[in-house]
Amino acid sequence: MSTLEIRQFPCRSDNYGVLIHDKSTGVTASIDAPDEEAIRRALRDAGWTLTHIFTTHHHYDHVEGHPGLKRETNCTIYGPGKEARDIPDIDISIEEGERLPFGSVEVQVLQTSGHTPGGVTYFIPNAVESAGGGLSGVAFVGDTLFSVGCGRVMEGRHAEMWRSLEKIAALPADARIYCGHEYTQSNIKFALTVDPDNAALLERKREVDALRSKGEPTLPVTLAAELETNPFLRVKSPAIRQNLGLSPEIPDAKVFEELRRRKDRF
Repeated sequence: MSTLEIRQFPCRSDNYGVLIHDKSTGVTASIDAPDEEAIRRALRDAGWTLTHIFTTHHHYDHVEGHPGLKRETNCTIYGPGKEARDIPDIDISIEEGERLPFGSVEVQVLQTSGHTPGGVTYFIPNAVESAGGGLSGVAFVGDTLFSVGCGRVMEGRHAEMWRSLEKIAALPADARIYCGHEYTQSNIKFALTVDPDNAALLERKREVDALRSKGEPTLPVTLAAELETNPFLRVKSPAIRQNLGLSPEIPDAKVFEELRRRKDRF
């Protein structure tokens, strides 16, 4: 089975651009298009030709590069059908459950609304070499999930966002998560206010502080690490519920909503 080559690079103030390349067929996709010049540079450095853009949601800092890149490469732009009218130059509207061919692999579409009305996550199973020598999946989550955090509920509802996070949490634990922004260090500051005794979170803080002190990214991150450290995926934790003053009987979605509202004010 062919494996993907993935290149992540910073752009704008705190966004990440990501290129994925199928070695056996030569196709190359950009995950979102936050900055067309940064994407051009990354393509030149890699010697790749852009053939696809997989758009996670319609916000400007994720689609700004669409028109220029479309003119130059005639790439095929995919995006959520619920947001199609707000996505420049979209060619193919997609929705929950679709499976998109990309070279020798298949891209699975998960509807992950909440941050926006129709945002999606792209998941590719068994696509990259893992540390153990096998293959693991990759998930491109846009602004739905961040490392040790999650996106704001800007155009959807908290219950929608919680359902979206549940979908991501149900992916294989060894999946590598690529997020749209570098927010990890600030997210950890909030997480420690609701989960201060979490040993995995304290270790993640040490790791992240060391990486950022050298100007290095904190992403990608495995889903397993997020399940241990991200309070928005740990709403069942008795310690978190106790720190929030919520009883064990409170539904998970309500615990998530309380966490998100506290983060909004943090």
